[in-house]
Amino acid sequence: MSQSPNTRPSLLVRIRDPRDGLAWSQFVDIYAPLVYGYARKCGLQDADAADVTQEVLRSVSSAVKTLEYDPQRGSFRGWLFTVVRNKLRSLVASKAHKEQGSGDTGLHQLLQEQPAPEQDAEWDQEYERQVLNWAVAQVRSYFQDTTWQAFWQTAVEGKSGKEVAMTLKMSIAAVYLAKGRVMARLKEQIRQIQEQ
Repeated sequence: MSQSPNTRPSLLVRIRDPRDGLAWSQFVDIYAPLVYGYARKCGLQDADAADVTQEVLRSVSSAVKTLEYDPQRGSFRGWLFTVVRNKLRSLVASKAHKEQGSGDTGLHQLLQEQPAPEQDAEWDQEYERQVLNWAVAQVRSYFQDTTWQAFWQTAVEGKSGKEVAMTLKMSIAAVYLAKGRVMARLKEQIRQIQEQ
């Protein structure tokens, strides 16, 4: 099992270097599904949502070279959400100019009704879900199957420690120890990615 370095550079700083494939991979793993999912929830069809996602990633790639992140001015997620909304509006406007029938008659109105970034709890919740999904995918391979199952069944499926201990032929203490180890690793993985 490889250890993460104690001082990890911020993901936003690391993605400034287009050669840092690991940073870009992490960024895309977290943010592309977030953008795509949001676009789909706004009523876009699969292909349009994929296009918006690509446009947002392209915008981030261009902007990150000169982006001076100042937490006093707002979160990166808030900035990204603004980029997403602008790309969605641009798509709607371009479709309107082409006078194409897309089946998305209420899309423009739906976008206009979307709250401002700081008020959009759904965007933040989706971000939190995506970060957790990413962390789970990163951490899963570090644990034996029984350890993972003890965690998953108690923490995610909500089964009792006693029930899981019987199923996995472990002591109740071992179930909770396994759960604690996985939770600690997940929290560390999430903390590292949220250092941005």
